Amino acid sequence: MATIFGFSAILMWALLALLAARSGTMPAFQLAAMTFAIGTLVCLVPLLVRPGGLRVLRQPPHVWLVGVGGLFGYHALYFAAVRAAPPVEASLIAYLWPLLIVVGSALLPGERLRWYHIAGAAIGLVGTALVIAGRGEGLSFSPQYTPGYLLAATAAVFWAGYSLLSRRLAAVPSEVVGGFCAATAILSLLCHLLFEETVWPTGGEEWTAIVLLGLLPVGAAFFSWDIGVKRGDIQLLGAASYLAPILSTLALVAFGEAPFSLSLLAAALLITGGAALAALPMFRRLATRGAPEAVP
Repeated sequence: MATIFGFSAILMWALLALLAARSGTMPAFQLAAMTFAIGTLVCLVPLLVRPGGLRVLRQPPHVWLVGVGGLFGYHALYFAAVRAAPPVEASLIAYLWPLLIVVGSALLPGERLRWYHIAGAAIGLVGTALVIAGRGEGLSFSPQYTPGYLLAATAAVFWAGYSLLSRRLAAVPSEVVGGFCAATAILSLLCHLLFEETVWPTGGEEWTAIVLLGLLPVGAAFFSWDIGVKRGDIQLLGAASYLAPILSTLALVAFGEAPFSLSLLAAALLITGGAALAALPMFRRLATRGAPEAVP
C-alpha cells in the first residue's frame, strides 16, 4: 500500500507543468504562497488525526532546513522557470532530478560510480541539450529563454539534493510534511510582498488550476511520496520516477500547451533512457527479487 502512495505522487507531479502553465501570469512567489497554503490544508488532515497531533512538528533544526529548503527552493525556482521559458522545455530540464538522484546516490558512502552512471548522465545531458538548443524546425539555441533554462536546471539540483538528504531522515514522521508546506507558504508570501506585484487570477480556469496545484502536486503528492519512500519499495519507486518527464510532456501536448515534434519526443526519450541506464542496479535488484527460486 505504501508503494501505491508513492506511485500516486509520480502521477500528480506529471500535472505540475500543465497546471502551472494554466494558472495565468501570477508571479512565482505569489503562486507558491497560494498553492502551498492549499497544500498545508491537505497535509493538516493526517497531522491532526495522528496521535500527539502537532507535537510531531517538534523536529531538530536540520530537519526543518532540509524540508523547507527543498520545498521552497525547488518550487520557487520551478514556477519562475515556467514563466521565463516554454513550459515543456522548462519541465523537461527540471525533470532531470531523477537522473541527478541516481548519480548523487552513487557518490554516497558505500556506493561506487560505475560506467552506467556516467553513460546515463551523458545521455541525459544530450537530451537536455536537445531541449534547450532547438525549438520547432532545426536546432538553434534560443538565448531569450536562457534565464528560464537556468532556473529549471537549478530547480532540478535543489530537488535532487532534498531527496538525497531526506533519505537520511527516515525516522522523521511523514506528517511533518504539513509543517514544511506551511513554512514554505509563509516564506513565499514574504518574498512576494518584498519583490513582486500582486496579480490575481482572471477567470475560473486559472483559479481551478491554482486550486488543483495546491491539492495535488503541491499538497497530497509530497505526503504520498514521503510515505512511499520511507515505508514502500524505494527501488521500485526510484525507477518509476523516470516516467515523470514522459507523462509531463504528454500532458502538455494533450492539452495544447506545446506542439508535438520529433525533437521533443527524442529529448524526452533520451532523458528518460539516460536515467533508466543510470538506475541499472535498481532494475537488476528488482529482476532478481521477482525471479522464482530454483528447484533443488
